[in-house]
Amino acid sequence: MIVGEALIDLIPADEGAYLARPGGSPLNVAVGLARLGQHAAVGARLSADPFGGILRGHLERSGVDLRFVQPAAEPTTIALLKLTSGQAEYEFSAGGADFQWTAGELEFLPGGAQVVHFGSLASWLPPGDAAIAAAISRLRAAGQVLVSYDPNVRPALQRDAVTARRQVEQSVALAHVVKASSEDLAWLYGPASPAEVARRWLGLGAGLVVVTSGAGGATGWTRPGLAVSRPAYAGPVVDTVGAGDAFTSGLLDALARADLLQPAAVTGGLPAPALAAVLDEASLVAGLTCGRPGANPPWRAEVDTRLAG
Repeated sequence: MIVGEALIDLIPADEGAYLARPGGSPLNVAVGLARLGQHAAVGARLSADPFGGILRGHLERSGVDLRFVQPAAEPTTIALLKLTSGQAEYEFSAGGADFQWTAGELEFLPGGAQVVHFGSLASWLPPGDAAIAAAISRLRAAGQVLVSYDPNVRPALQRDAVTARRQVEQSVALAHVVKASSEDLAWLYGPASPAEVARRWLGLGAGLVVVTSGAGGATGWTRPGLAVSRPAYAGPVVDTVGAGDAFTSGLLDALARADLLQPAAVTGGLPAPALAAVLDEASLVAGLTCGRPGANPPWRAEVDTRLAG
C-alpha cells in the first residue's frame, strides 16, 4: 500500500511547449512495484478534472490497485519541471487535491497490505500531513505491517530546514525502513555525514536506513550497526526523473522477494549478504529508469533479463 500524492509533471519539450506526464513520488513507487510484479494498491486523492483522468489511466495500465483511491473535489496538483544537465528541479501549484487528506479518508489503512509506504509532499504539507501522520502512527503502534518512508524533500516548498528536519524526524520515528538521498540529507543536516544521520534515524526507531548518492551508489545501515555500500548500476543516463522512486520500488520489491517484509526482520538487523543483494536490485531498477526519459520504471521481465545477464 502506497499513500500520498499523484500529480502531473509538466516537462519541457521543444519550442517552449510542455509534456504532461503522470508523476509524484508515491504514484511512481506504486507504478514501479506493480510493474515489478507486486500487488500494489495506492491511497491517493484523485481529482475529477482531465488531469485526474490521465493519472487514473496511467495507474490502471501499470496494474495498480485503485480500490482505495479517494475522489477529490480539488484540482490535480501540477509540478513544473526544469531539467539542468539531466537533473530535475520542480515548482508546484498550490491547493491541489493531494494535500487535503482527512482522518476519515484514511480509515482503509492498512487495507490488507504487508507494507505501507508513505512520504514526500503529502507527508509534510498541511493540512493533510497531520491526518497521514496519525494514521501511520496507529499502524506503527499496532506492529502488524512494515512501514516504509521517503522524505523526498523539496526546498522550494520547505523554506525552513529546521522545521523540515523536525517534520522528517517525526515520520522517521514511525517507519521501519527509511530511504533518502544524499541531497535530502545535505539540505536537512548540513555538514553531518550520511552515517551520522543514519545513526540518528536508527535511534529514532528505524530498523533500516538507506541513502542513495546517484552515481556514487547506495549505502544501507541497520540498527545493530552494520553498514553496507554498493555501487550504482552502470548504464546510460537520459535523465534522473523518477530514479529515487524507482530505487524505492526496487528496494521494497527485493525485500518482498527475500521474504523480509516483517517488521521484526528489519528491526532485528538484515545480514550483510541480504542487504547487499537488496541494494543491488534497487540500484538496477533505478538505473534502468535513468536510461529513458521521465519517470518510467521497468517491468519485471526487463529486470529479470538484466539479473540473468
